[in-house]
Amino acid sequence: MAGSLNPKTEEIPKEGNGPTDEELVLKSQQGDMCAFDELVERYHGKIYGLTYNMTSNREDAEDLTQEVFVKAFEALPRFRSKSSFYTWLYRIAVNKTINYRKKRNRKRALSLDQFDQEIKADETYHDLTAKGSPLRNISLSELQEKLNEALQHLSEKHRTVVVMHDMQGVPHDEIAKVVKASVGTVRSRLFYARRQMQAELTEFMK
Repeated sequence: MAGSLNPKTEEIPKEGNGPTDEELVLKSQQGDMCAFDELVERYHGKIYGLTYNMTSNREDAEDLTQEVFVKAFEALPRFRSKSSFYTWLYRIAVNKTINYRKKRNRKRALSLDQFDQEIKADETYHDLTAKGSPLRNISLSELQEKLNEALQHLSEKHRTVVVMHDMQGVPHDEIAKVVKASVGTVRSRLFYARRQMQAELTEFMK
């Protein structure tokens, strides 16, 4: 697809006027549980959103989110700030979720409920439903269903970048750190995934 399904491009949680991640990590490593609780509160929503969009199951997402923070707490003494805490935590979440999906061999459709209010503003939706397009009379729910199916058919590595970038607004450079690839590779995967999804929607138009 030509553009992002989600017009938001930056949704990384802000630290505001409170302590930085680095300060909270250091306190947590020194045994301050309140500091770790603050890190959990700061990133719980983003990690839950990632796991939910990759599993399409609320219970699975809740369990995985809890497991991610347990893993992070256990591994925190070995965290040396070579990357940001945010990137390190996301990497744990991505790996845990992919491994979970592989183990369970789940092929459930990804939820696009969050696009209900935003998808109509997307340039791809306008292109597909413009005057003269075979999709101009297709309902939003039908298009979302087809988008779900298209996302379902992506490989894990392509689904991961689509979920992180198009559904959660994570920038290319942050995704690159999480998946341990170059920014160019991330952009290439997004391009390939969108082209594959567009091809399936083209079949839908016939």
